[in-house]
Amino acid sequence: MSALKDKLKADLTVSLKARDEVRLRTIRMALAAVNVEEVAGKQARELSDDEVVKVLTKEAKKRREAAEAFGNAGRAEQAQAELDEQAVLEEYLPAQLSDEELGRLVDEAIAETGASGPQAMGQVMKAVNPKVAGRAEGGRVAAAVRSRLAS
Repeated sequence: MSALKDKLKADLTVSLKARDEVRLRTIRMALAAVNVEEVAGKQARELSDDEVVKVLTKEAKKRREAAEAFGNAGRAEQAQAELDEQAVLEEYLPAQLSDEELGRLVDEAIAETGASGPQAMGQVMKAVNPKVAGRAEGGRVAAAVRSRLAS
């Protein structure tokens, strides 16, 4: 079993004993999402830590989008609940890259590929995505690549 999944299970027990409702419901939801991903496809399998991080990143993004939707609908209480869950999930994710670090990685990828102009975006994205690996959202990476190639 992956170390991250073990940590989630251990933290589930701790939050259950501490009666921390937000943390408990968030970790249960995260473990359920991991379990669904493990049995998806033709054959059940164990997820690696990287795959668990991808699942947790997807869940955190769902929470952020839901909070935004609730906020726009004037439902501040539900928006705050979603943000609280997102904060719990982010404790298990790697630290996000700063804009400067992301820009540096994009510049390195452009130099490696020798790309120029917006038509080379796919080529640069293919080179930069493995370096970023869960430390920046795809939309943020794409925006950075687009701005660097445009200038």
